[in-house]
This record gives sequence, structure tokens and C-alpha cells, in this order.
Amino acid sequence: MLALLYYPALYYPLAACATVRHGAAHLLGSMLSWAHLGVQVWQRAECPESAKIYKYYSLLASLPLLLGLGFLSLWYPVQLVRSFSPGAAADSEGLQSSYSEEYLRMLLCQKKLKSRLRAGASPEGSRLPGSFCSSHISKHGFLSRTWIHFRCYIYTPQRGFRLPLKLVISVTLTVSAIYQVALLLLVGVIPTIQKVRAGITTDVSYLLAGFGIVLSEDRQEVVELVKHHLWALEVCYISALVLSCLLTFLMLIRSLVTHRANLQALHRGGALDLGSLPQSPRPSRQAVFCWMSFTAYQTAFTCLGLLVQQVLFFLGTLALAFLVFMPVLHGRNLLLLRSLKTSWPFWLTLALAVTLQNMAAHWVFLETHHGRPELSNRRALCAATFLLFPINVLVGAMVAGWRVLLSALYNAVHLGQMDLSLLPPRAASLDPGYHTYCNFLKMEVSQSHPALTAFCALLLQARRSRPRTTPQDGLRLGEEEEGMQLLQTKDPVAKGAGPRARRGRARWGLAYTLLHNPALQAFRKTALSGARANGAQP
Repeated sequence: MLALLYYPALYYPLAACATVRHGAAHLLGSMLSWAHLGVQVWQRAECPESAKIYKYYSLLASLPLLLGLGFLSLWYPVQLVRSFSPGAAADSEGLQSSYSEEYLRMLLCQKKLKSRLRAGASPEGSRLPGSFCSSHISKHGFLSRTWIHFRCYIYTPQRGFRLPLKLVISVTLTVSAIYQVALLLLVGVIPTIQKVRAGITTDVSYLLAGFGIVLSEDRQEVVELVKHHLWALEVCYISALVLSCLLTFLMLIRSLVTHRANLQALHRGGALDLGSLPQSPRPSRQAVFCWMSFTAYQTAFTCLGLLVQQVLFFLGTLALAFLVFMPVLHGRNLLLLRSLKTSWPFWLTLALAVTLQNMAAHWVFLETHHGRPELSNRRALCAATFLLFPINVLVGAMVAGWRVLLSALYNAVHLGQMDLSLLPPRAASLDPGYHTYCNFLKMEVSQSHPALTAFCALLLQARRSRPRTTPQDGLRLGEEEEGMQLLQTKDPVAKGAGPRARRGRARWGLAYTLLHNPALQAFRKTALSGARANGAQP
């Protein structure tokens, strides 16, 4: 159990050097990254093979670690060189606030664009980022619309917004875990199947005959058939593994889009739907615990979802290969086709019942008057419903089986997504993954809101640049307009207004932004603690 702390204690100084932003820390990080990378490369070059489940498993499993150490061994020297350049100290101090100021600047520019559109200005060249998909989809062809719709579901960097560091680390660890699990599933099964296929002899015909299976009278042909079936089994396993990995990566990329949308909504003062849970911006014990365990939960859920998808897809490809393709290819063991041949009246009856009911619902029981459909022949409708009840019970049984299968596939595909509840909306709070995700987002917004960070950075900059004055001296005009400096408006009306009007607009803009900031709602007066983001009382 103490060995679980070995690697964190070994690599923690290497990661801690990146947070100091000092030349000595970058030098120490360069030395540690080179030392770790040299030791790892030396060990893999010394012992590339091992006596584990696969002889090159240790080498393949260490590829993410070698890539990470190689990146750090290049990144730390670059930061060390930058630390000696002039102006690097100021850049390192303003690294956190630069993104916040850029985010706030983009937010204020979007509000300016909205006001221009409401005033009747031309939308060309000033289209809002949120209307990109809808505006472009309506003006292009089918292929262009498909591509734009696909881009809306794939995460692409957006100017003025950056995902939190916790989410980036979580995605990186999840990708590494997917690689490790996929590698373990691959090297744990495929070499064994290959060894079994290479060791097949003519004695397998006697083994199959003991179970009553006679593939052919020729023993050599039996050996070839068994090897071919084992090869098909290997192809099905690899295909299911590749399909599950691709689907898991797509769901992970899709979740990044949801993360960005949820964070932007929370930054605007929205609220996540957690059912009966209280929507409080104050950090709580449960929220802190969810923030600490989010990355580990994300990794565990994704790995478990990959395993479940692998099992389901392998069973599906196996049934498709051995019940459809292989019997049709060899012309024997046509079990599925024989069962369909004997039970075709049953399936034909169900298909006819469903088809006739839909046709009757469209042509007999509905009439269109003045462009609106109305129900007609109600006696015939009740009689047909009574007569078709037994057949509809059988159809309902088939639909129930399809519903179970569809629910299993949907939950297996989305098991790794914590931003989506696998339970109905009324029971979403009972989903531990979704509950952890919502509390994690609330912690991120309440503690690292970019608008709050930007205003704090502006206040600190104004304090550093403020000259020493006596208490009788008043504030300068530029020190009271930190919020207006971000906007950098070119409106002639705003420029022509007096200094009192500019100070008033700056103060109202600052008060409005801070009032709707979830990070500061916990420090407001008690009378306003229950107010919603849109100003309406609950």
C-alpha cells in the first residue's frame, strides 16, 4: 500500500518546479526531467523484453511516460532561457491575469456586438460566436452542413476562453489510461489466440467429435477450418477493441464541448440542474471532495466504459461473424438462416400487423379538414384496438427487448461521460458521476472565475502604479476606470461625454459584473443571497 505513494513522491518535485516560475526552479526541473528520462531510456534499452504476459509489454506501457518526460525535458530548458530574457519577470507575474483580461475583453466585445445588432447594424463582420453553426448551416449545401454540424460537436479552441488546468490534466490522464487499458486488453488475448492457432493439430477433430461436432471427414480440412475460425475470432476481437477505443475518444472530445458550454453558462451566472439539491455558490465539504476526486473518477469511469464497450462490441461482432458471414461463406452451420426459415410466419405476422396499423392510422382513422388532422371512425378504432391486442402484446415483447438492448448500448457508450447523467432528469442527483461533475464545476467557477481574476489583477496593477499621495489628494481619473479600459470603446458619444458620466458608467459596469459573479455571491448581503442570476427572486 505504501508503494502507491512511490511514483507521486518521485515525480512531484518535477511537477512542482513548473509552478514557481523562477530561473532556479526551471534549472532544477531541467535536471530532474533529464535524469528521469535518462533512467527510463537506459532501463528500456537494457531490458527491452520481460517475462510478463507479453515480452514487449513493459516497453509499450512506458511510452506515455517517455513522451511526457521528453516533453518536459524540452519545455524546462525553453522556460529557463525565457527567464533570463528582459521583461520575463513581468510576464511570469501576469501569466494568470492575462487570460482573465483577455476573457473579460472578449466578453465586453460580445456585449458591444449585441448592442449594435439590436440597434439595426449590419451583422456582416460582427456575427456572434454562438450563432456560427446556425448561420452557416442555412447557407451551405448538404456536405458543408454536415461538416459544420460535425465541427459543432468536436472541440476546437475558442478565442478568449481556456479550459481549467484541472480539466486538461484530467483529459491527459484519461487518454493515458485508455492507452494502457487497450494495450493490456490487446497483449493479454491476441498472443494467446495466436499460440493456440499455431498449435492446432489433427487431434482437434477427435475433440470436436466428442462434442458431436463434425466439420468434415478430412482431418486436414478440419484443422484448416478451426484455424480459420480462430483467425476470425482474432479479427473480431481487434475490431471490437479499435471500435471501442475510437468511440471512447470521440465521447471524450465531445465532453470537452460540454465542459466549455457549462463553464460559460456558469460564468454568466446560470445554474446547473441538480434536481432537489440546493443551488448555493458557497464551497461546501461535498464540493471540495468532488473537486479532489473528479480526475480519478473520470479516469475510472472511462476505463470501465472501455471494458464494457469492448465486451459488448466483441459479442456483437462475434455473433455477426459466426452466425451470418462464416456460414454463408462456407455453406454450412446455417443455424440463423434455418431458424428464420422455420419462424418466418411469426415475423411476417408481426411485420404485417405493424404495417397495417400504421396504414390504418394514416388513411382510415385520420381525416384532414382545413389543413388540420382530426380523428374519425372511432368505433372502428376501438374495435381494431381490441382485436389486435394479442398481436400487439407480441410486438410489445419485441420492442421491450429492443429497448433493453438500446439502453444497454447507450449507457455503455456514455458511461465515461460524467457531464451526462445516465438516469432520468428527476433522478439525476442520484448519479454519483454527474453529481461529482456538477460540484466540480461549481468549485471551479467559485474559486477561479476569470472576471474576478481580471478585476483583482487590474486593482493590483493600479496599486503598483499609484504614486504616493496624501489623504487629502483625490484619485486620478484613470484609476477609477479600470473596467472601461478593458472595453476600449471607440464610440464617439462615449468619448464626448463628460468625466462624471464616464466614471458613472465604469462604476455601474463594475458593480453589475461583480453582482452577477458566482465567486462573490457568497459574500453578498443576506437579503440577496437567494437571488437568481437573472435578478428574479425564487
